[in-house]
Amino acid sequence: MDSVFSHTIAAILTIGIISFLYKDNPLYKFCESLFIGVSAGYWFVQQYYANLLPKLFDNLGITKLVGAENAPEGALQALFLEGRLDDNLLYLIAGVLGVMMLLRLSPKIGWIARWPLAFTVGSSAGLYFITYFQSNAMSQLEHTILPLNSFNNLVLIVGTVTGIIYFYFSKEHKGVFGGAAKVGIYFLMITFGASFGYTVMSRMSLLIGRIDFLFGTWLGLVK
Repeated sequence: MDSVFSHTIAAILTIGIISFLYKDNPLYKFCESLFIGVSAGYWFVQQYYANLLPKLFDNLGITKLVGAENAPEGALQALFLEGRLDDNLLYLIAGVLGVMMLLRLSPKIGWIARWPLAFTVGSSAGLYFITYFQSNAMSQLEHTILPLNSFNNLVLIVGTVTGIIYFYFSKEHKGVFGGAAKVGIYFLMITFGASFGYTVMSRMSLLIGRIDFLFGTWLGLVK
C-alpha cells in the first residue's frame, strides 16, 4: 500500500513537470517549487553534516560544549585552546565570513555579503589556478604533442592547430592562414555538436526513465 501511494505521488509530480511541454500551468509551478524546495533542504542538511559540523563546530569545540552537561565557566575558552590557536582562528574567521555571506538576505545590509564573496572568489581562483593549469592546460598540451604515425593522431593535431589559428586575431584570415582558420571552424562545430548531442541524449535517457516508470512501475502496462 505504501509503495502504491509513493508511486502515485511520484507519477503525479512527473506528469506535472512534463505538462510544461503543453504550456505553463499551476501544476507545473507547484511541482517546480516543490522540487527546488526539497533539493535546497536536502543539500542544506547534507552540507551541514559534511562541512559545517565537522569542520567548524567540532574544530572550535562548540559541539563538545553543547553536548556537555553542567559545563563550567570558561569551558568554551578551554575547548577553543585545545588545538592550535592559529588553526582555530582560521576556522573562526571562516565561520564569520559564512555569516557575513548570509547577510545577503537582508536588503539593508546585504552589501556586506560582497566582502566574503570577493574573498571566496579570489582565494578559490588562486588555489585552483595551479591545479587546473596542470590538469587541463599542461595535460592537453601533453596529449597534443603526438607522433604522426596514425590517422587519429594526425586528425587531433590538425584540429588543435587549426582551432588555435581560428582564435588568432592578430593576423587577417586570408589565404592559407584563412583556410586553416576555416578548417578550425569545422572542427569546432563538430566538437560542439558532439557535446550538444551528448547532452541531448543524457536528457533523453532521463525522459525514457520517467516514461518507463509511468507506464511500467505505476500503471503496469509495460513489463
